[in-house]
Amino acid sequence: MPEPADQPAPEVVWPSVDVSQPSEQGGPIARAGFSYQDEIVVGFLIEMLEDSSVLKVHCDTHEDAIVIRQMANAETLIAEYAQVKAEEPDQLWTVAALSEKKKTLSLFEASLGRDKHAELARFRIVTLRQPSKALKPSTYPFGTDARAADAKEMVNLQTDLEARFPDAKSPKGNDCEYWLTHCHWDVRYDHKDVVNDNRRRLMTLVMRAGCTLMLDQLDALLEELRLIAKTAGDAKWVPDKSKKIITRARIANWWARKLEDLAEGAKRAAGGKLAEKLAAASLPEEIIGLALEMRLDYAASIRTPKYQESVEVAQLQQRVKSDALSLRTRLVSGALRATGPEFHTLCVEQMDTINAARPAGLEDQSAFLKGCLYDIADRCLMRFGPPVV
Repeated sequence: MPEPADQPAPEVVWPSVDVSQPSEQGGPIARAGFSYQDEIVVGFLIEMLEDSSVLKVHCDTHEDAIVIRQMANAETLIAEYAQVKAEEPDQLWTVAALSEKKKTLSLFEASLGRDKHAELARFRIVTLRQPSKALKPSTYPFGTDARAADAKEMVNLQTDLEARFPDAKSPKGNDCEYWLTHCHWDVRYDHKDVVNDNRRRLMTLVMRAGCTLMLDQLDALLEELRLIAKTAGDAKWVPDKSKKIITRARIANWWARKLEDLAEGAKRAAGGKLAEKLAAASLPEEIIGLALEMRLDYAASIRTPKYQESVEVAQLQQRVKSDALSLRTRLVSGALRATGPEFHTLCVEQMDTINAARPAGLEDQSAFLKGCLYDIADRCLMRFGPPVV
């Protein structure tokens, strides 16, 4: 009886990273404030506005962040797995540190192990300082001579890594050479540098769109992007997978709305946007009228030398913006449940709280604080109605 012919091994069908459930259930439930990682994600969201090949950004799924890209002139997608290493600001990253096992895997093994989905895997390591000389080649741009596989520094780095991990393979069968060829070591330095870079890039996009805006308006746009990133990072894959994956269409729609707001604000007389926002929050006409008056009084007062030269006034303005952002963030995230009139009441009462906390004997500033709040709303920096994220 003839031996049966060998049957070819069935082809492995790898699932898309968009549908494959992470081994861990997503980001932390409650993070204090906006983190360095969120700011890195904001940079990826801005990149979606800069580059149409960036299709999606995952937040805290299989990796700290995953950027899904469309390859030029091809149907294949790229999944770039980004690890953000900010918890040790003074860490000097060496090949030994890259290879050191934390729990069961080293940073290198964990990164290579992400290569298990239908998309082509690429890798990014984001750190606060330059790595050691041995790892320096991984910081060079792709396509440069120093990044070539036969470049001396790359050969030395691959030899060292392979000696430490001679049998290293991803689930898809790729090895150390593949990881080094497709890994970018991204040095971003401190949080302030990342914020400034995001601010510059967003300002460039605003200028390209033919709009003008003040610095606090620009920062308000960045705060909204941070909120989008934080909300996605805090969500759970089950039951909120869609919340963890931010699509280009979503960010493009958000951006179109913001540009429309800026254009409308430039056309309207002062106070017009404020009246519209208060009406949208279902506030009665008498409240809207008083709010417009308070905004006008505020606008007149800050043009006087007394207010222009006051350090306390600048501090109060910053406090109003900060507290308004905190309240709005709680409303948008769902931590605070309130109708338009209820949210407006909370904001106004917070202005009274700020005023009451000032040292005894100082001039009452409750009207100034409320006028500042309404001026912020008039300049498209916040709204009182239901959140639109």
